[in-house]
Amino acid sequence: MRVKTGNGKSLSGGFYMIQLYNTLTKKKEEFVPMQPGKVRMYVCGPTVYNYIHIGNARSAIAFDTVRRYLEYKGYQVKYVSNFTDVDDKIIKASQEMGLTVSEVTEKFIKAFYEDTDSLNVKRADLNPRVMDNMDDIIAFVQTLVDKGYAYESGGDVYYRARKFRKYGLLSGQSVNDLEQGASARLSAEDQAKKADPLDFAVWKAAKPGEIAWDSPFGRGRPGWHIECSVMSTKYLGDTIDIHGGGQDLEFPHHENEIAQSEAKTGHKFANYWMHNGFVTIGEEDEKMSKSLGNFVTVHDLLEKVDPQIIRFFMATTQYRRPIRYSSANLQDAKANLERIQTAADNISYRLKQAEQGELDATVQKEFQDHKAHFEEAMDDDFNAQNGIAVVYELVKELNIYAAKDQVNTATLQYLLDGFEKIVSVFGIEIKQAGILDEQIEAKIKERNAARKNKDFALSDRIRDELKEQGIILEDTPQGTRWKRD
Repeated sequence: MRVKTGNGKSLSGGFYMIQLYNTLTKKKEEFVPMQPGKVRMYVCGPTVYNYIHIGNARSAIAFDTVRRYLEYKGYQVKYVSNFTDVDDKIIKASQEMGLTVSEVTEKFIKAFYEDTDSLNVKRADLNPRVMDNMDDIIAFVQTLVDKGYAYESGGDVYYRARKFRKYGLLSGQSVNDLEQGASARLSAEDQAKKADPLDFAVWKAAKPGEIAWDSPFGRGRPGWHIECSVMSTKYLGDTIDIHGGGQDLEFPHHENEIAQSEAKTGHKFANYWMHNGFVTIGEEDEKMSKSLGNFVTVHDLLEKVDPQIIRFFMATTQYRRPIRYSSANLQDAKANLERIQTAADNISYRLKQAEQGELDATVQKEFQDHKAHFEEAMDDDFNAQNGIAVVYELVKELNIYAAKDQVNTATLQYLLDGFEKIVSVFGIEIKQAGILDEQIEAKIKERNAARKNKDFALSDRIRDELKEQGIILEDTPQGTRWKRD
């Protein structure tokens, strides 16, 4: 077993290899970024025409957890995630709501930030938008036309999918199977325009009353797939380390991104492709989606459930596995999150009364062993389920030390700092107890005196008064402690 240090580096100074499942190669591979110590990462963001549902939030949380672990290991991550602010669904929503496309997108971009901030998702370094990159998109399409990878037809511009020899590699589908599927979905109008059923639009001719831009191909707007190719290469370079998104984006979105990008640049588009599993709902584990109408928005859920519980529920399942949404599973997440918070509270409480002393070497070694097991779990394709199991073992260790008669500040602080760093990978924020309110402190002293004098009626009355104010007392061998209900 390799000896690990606290900053995620080996004793020789190199970064430890993470094994991740690459959708492109269909196997786990050692993660080796192009530039040592730095990661360029692009994750497909939302189409902003409605509040995000928890399936959308799952992707944001999954890749935020991946990002956090990479940073925990010492990598510097440049993280870019787009907003699709031009799309058929947005245009339809703008017509239904009586707003402009820009007004609709601004409303739901703001809502996205509010919801994901509540879920403790770190904001991307950049959130580029389609409208802000239109000149680059048009230039990208023009290059594809000039290279013979795209052609104009009836005001649209289509990409020649069959010309790209690796088409279908990401999704693991043969060109013949893809052709049959595409032919079945084609309308008569599209069939008349396309040279091949596999071809897909990179520029769409304007329809009356729709938002549009002037271009060499006529007035129109981009196809859906082109935007991510443009914004990824523009802000992160022709080749990036990691490209992520939901499983539903493997085909056609990511397949088409690869074809467009590599045809234009002549370079490999992304070295590693990562895709998160779906959120399912109901007895039959049906995929949650807006199109099926079985979704729960984060906006609504946050009115009923603590955002840290939602975050914990989603972050502690390995990103490629599906998550079953249910009230029971949220309740389990709540109980487990409380266990983690209570362990930190126990250490924090003892810190208030502990004496100075040197770090306990035995406690330090036990913690480092748990930390190594945590990293071993997360190094294995970000296996959050095994990682959180190690956290539960740490909870036991913290509780055991906090219950000892003799503790010292150095060891307590060491445990608390290390524990907080590990759980922060999952986006969990330990709530630090503030300074005791003088009035509560006085009541506790009064109650302790009453108990000493065997005035249990007064003692019970003080406990009840504090409980009415949301203050719960807990009598421990180390003294009376309190917490807010």
